[in-house]
Amino acid sequence: MNVREHPDTIDDAAATPDKEMPWKELGLKEDEYASIVNLLGRRPTNAELAMYSVMWSEHCSYKSSKKHLSEQFGKKTTEAMKKHLMVGIGQNAGVVDIGDGWAATFKVESHNHPSFVEPYQGAATGVGGIVRDIISMGARPIAVMDQLRFGDPKHPDTARVVHGVVSGVGGYGNCLGLPNIGGETDFDPSYQGNPLVNALCVGVMRHDSIHLANAEGVGNHVILFGARTGGDGIGGASILASESFEDGMPTKRPSVQVGDPFMEKVLIEACLELFSAGVVEGIQDLGAAGISCATSELASNGNSGMHVDLENVLLRDQTLTAGEILMSESQERMMAVVTPENLDRFMEIMAKWDVEASVIGIVTGDGRLTIDHFGERIVDVDPKTVAHDGPVYDRPYARPLWLDELQIHDSSKLARPANRREIKEHTVDMLTSANQAGKQWVTDQYDRYVRGNTTLAQPDDAGVVRVDEDTNLGVAIATDANGWYCKLDPYVGAQQALAEAYRNVCVAGAEPRAVTDCLNFGNPEDPDAMWQLVTAMTGLADGCQTLGIPVTGGNVSLYNSSGKEKGNIDSSINPTPVVGVLGVMDDVRRARPSGWFNEGLAVYVLGGTADELDGSAWARDVHGHLGGHPPVVDFAKEVALGNVLRALINQDGPDGQPLLAAAHDISDGGLIQALVEASARAGIGASVDISALVKDNEISDFVALFSETQARAIIAAPEGAHEAIVAAAAAEEVPCYRIGVTGGTLLSIAGADALGDVANFDPELMGVEADAGAAFGEPGEFGPLVLRVSELREELAAVLPKYF
Repeated sequence: MNVREHPDTIDDAAATPDKEMPWKELGLKEDEYASIVNLLGRRPTNAELAMYSVMWSEHCSYKSSKKHLSEQFGKKTTEAMKKHLMVGIGQNAGVVDIGDGWAATFKVESHNHPSFVEPYQGAATGVGGIVRDIISMGARPIAVMDQLRFGDPKHPDTARVVHGVVSGVGGYGNCLGLPNIGGETDFDPSYQGNPLVNALCVGVMRHDSIHLANAEGVGNHVILFGARTGGDGIGGASILASESFEDGMPTKRPSVQVGDPFMEKVLIEACLELFSAGVVEGIQDLGAAGISCATSELASNGNSGMHVDLENVLLRDQTLTAGEILMSESQERMMAVVTPENLDRFMEIMAKWDVEASVIGIVTGDGRLTIDHFGERIVDVDPKTVAHDGPVYDRPYARPLWLDELQIHDSSKLARPANRREIKEHTVDMLTSANQAGKQWVTDQYDRYVRGNTTLAQPDDAGVVRVDEDTNLGVAIATDANGWYCKLDPYVGAQQALAEAYRNVCVAGAEPRAVTDCLNFGNPEDPDAMWQLVTAMTGLADGCQTLGIPVTGGNVSLYNSSGKEKGNIDSSINPTPVVGVLGVMDDVRRARPSGWFNEGLAVYVLGGTADELDGSAWARDVHGHLGGHPPVVDFAKEVALGNVLRALINQDGPDGQPLLAAAHDISDGGLIQALVEASARAGIGASVDISALVKDNEISDFVALFSETQARAIIAAPEGAHEAIVAAAAAEEVPCYRIGVTGGTLLSIAGADALGDVANFDPELMGVEADAGAAFGEPGEFGPLVLRVSELREELAAVLPKYF
């Protein structure tokens, strides 16, 4: 072979003058390029340089976080935590045992930067990528979720991003036929140039159907199948996610991937048939870094080698160079390892599903990844150096200088409402904000019940889905993050996200079993942002260890900053560690909704309440204030609350149904937010008196309604369930308060000081009937807070459409 005749060959690359520095254009640092030269013992070819550049990018190599991920989630995961863990961190997705021979696999990943450049395709391909991760484990995807963060809803560019992202998430997921069972949508100016688009997928399989992405077996074929490789997405996620945006856009403008959900739907069925037929040794999806990633990771994971003939890759664009073929992130592509005796059967299945496939290589035993292009050797590397042994940085980090000032200015100096009129005004301001108002405008664009196995979905606290039509076994999933809390204290804020997701799974009636996370942070080269990342990781790892549930995998998304000067309070996004918790339900029919659907139910508050308003929705939406310390996280109390909830949900009432009719966690927005959301589900109000709760906790009516103390929930049950509820709470030493009864069209709340007595409340004298066309607005200083539930539902649902 004469390597001097091809422009991408090894010898030709040696003639490239240093002054051209092609490595710099590909995003490599000078010392990284020097490391590549040292590893190879020569200058890299153009193709090798392209491969290393994408695989050593922040997005693919985790070079800034790898050290801390190992120290926190690796070393702190005990054997006891692995009781149900079948596949952990390091594969395409984690797998946990959920009973009866079933396993669940789930993972959350980011597609943040591409979604700012091209919102629709960025979001759509984010969904597609996470679904392929689940497919590659041998599982059938059964549901998706999304966690979205946008900038100021009043900013002129926010609508562009919101419309594109929501349409992309819905358009791709709906076409796949996967229910979108939950998620979040929040707004804050810190995300203006860096929206967060995190996508989660959960899949299920039998224990013996688990497959790992390893290239093993000398002589086995390497097959690329699915969509053809094109110029879309060249250096897409890997480059976009590995740099900050300057002046609102990236300095390098790689093309964003273009998704085809109908091809993905076919791929799902084709892959499942391949697994069922036993004709594949392993499958790897092609996401960030494309063929570079799939070939190097398969070979590295299998401790083998691989040879590839790149000209056998099926192309949409015949003008692509070898480096571009390797870097392309064209969607809906998979790579399989197949034995020679199974090749014909593999191709028969591909033909059945009308999926194109080509043999592009072979597994070798020499420990090298070699790639030829039309007979010329363009890549000859140790695959481990590409996939797993990239640079690992121990970046400097330090507690931000501005954090003390932020924490000192807490909410204690903010004006608190002194009477019912002022409480009403603050309630209106908070509930009608973009963050606290109804998200129907978003969620109604998603199909939540396709396939017929969804038990709970948005706006319930957790999504619950049956694993298969022939069983009532199911999984519950909740995702949570509070960037405002994390801004005030990343350690506590990350634990709060874990605690809330854990609580939401328990509220549905499930037993928490595993965690996935997506760590969205700023520029790791900024010591402030790096400190936030390390501190949040530590908090999350410590929390998981306390709860005894493992992190099974996830994603780190860095460089979520807009090119501002480092070290300032607004240099990066609010640190946002999204935490997903998966729980198991033996019978999904017992899952409880987050609102009541019947009159005459007794309403209770479980958990004690303290004066914790720093970082709260009240402080932000009423006063535009962020400061102080987030609410205390007490995992012992969370576990106790979860035990009470599951005990009651798994206990039958006189009608043979679960004892509880509804359960809703109390978190962002406090008790008033939870009561409004629970009432709005079916338009059924309630008469509530919080005076006993107020007196017992030594707080005011206002604090009782707006505090965001953790480890709390509201529940609704038939009147005859009182003794069982009190007994279950007492057994776990969880405070329990009966605060009212459901019924009517009004939500009326009385208290001990600023709010009047419900028993003496006459709606006609208070002018309620005279102003029945509004959700808020009854006059006077005295009397309970009264909200008209039917009008309230409409008014809160209309908030987001006013912006978008």
